[in-house]
Amino acid sequence: MKLPIIKHLTQFIEENDQDYVNETIEVLEALCEVPSLKDEELDVIAELISNMYGAVEVDKMVKAGMPKKEALNTFMQRVLGSIDK
Repeated sequence: MKLPIIKHLTQFIEENDQDYVNETIEVLEALCEVPSLKDEELDVIAELISNMYGAVEVDKMVKAGMPKKEALNTFMQRVLGSIDK
């Protein structure tokens, strides 16, 4: 996951609608089922999906009243914490 991408996607959600990101996630998940995709291509798609899910989570925290910067930091700490385990 890359914080600048999550931050950019969070801004996109604020300016547009979370539905765009959710629908894009669905499309990318469907693409993962293509049997001819190479591992490198699947890795790129998976990275995009994880960044989009991250942006959706940050958006939920912001809508719950958390400042955007704090929401981004909280999310990334949660991710890093799960990697360390």
